[in-house]
Amino acid sequence: MKLLTNIGLTVLFIVFGHTLAAQEQTVLERWEADHTEIFDASDVSLDEMLWLVRPLIVFADSPNDPRFRQQMDLLAAGLDDLAERDVIIITDTDPAARTSVRNTLRPRGYSMVLLGKDGRVALRKPAPWSVRELSRSIDKMPLRQQEVEDRRLLAQ
Repeated sequence: MKLLTNIGLTVLFIVFGHTLAAQEQTVLERWEADHTEIFDASDVSLDEMLWLVRPLIVFADSPNDPRFRQQMDLLAAGLDDLAERDVIIITDTDPAARTSVRNTLRPRGYSMVLLGKDGRVALRKPAPWSVRELSRSIDKMPLRQQEVEDRRLLAQ
């Protein structure tokens, strides 16, 4: 009986310890570990992302909005391309939650907003976009062009 209690406590400690470790990581640390993770706007502070990543926020009044679902499917098909461009995906499907992201960007219904690394709105669209279209828009940004040039010079 004592052995079972010790095993149970050990398992509980391991599970609880992993939960605490996950909570202690910042959103950016979690994104660095897994570029495929999609974050809820209630967990995010846009100020922490300045000059580090390009937030792509997908807003909707409900997670059941067909445009929201279509956009998420399109993004899921190209997560590697977005990660290469330092894009972090954030969703906000609860207008009642009044997240700081929603209050800052003030969407109406479905909206997709791409912020540059400088924190400014680079793109705002009322309809879903493919990863190809997003990638082309990002690749035209001066900072992205500088990043590509810097990588090219480092490779020489």
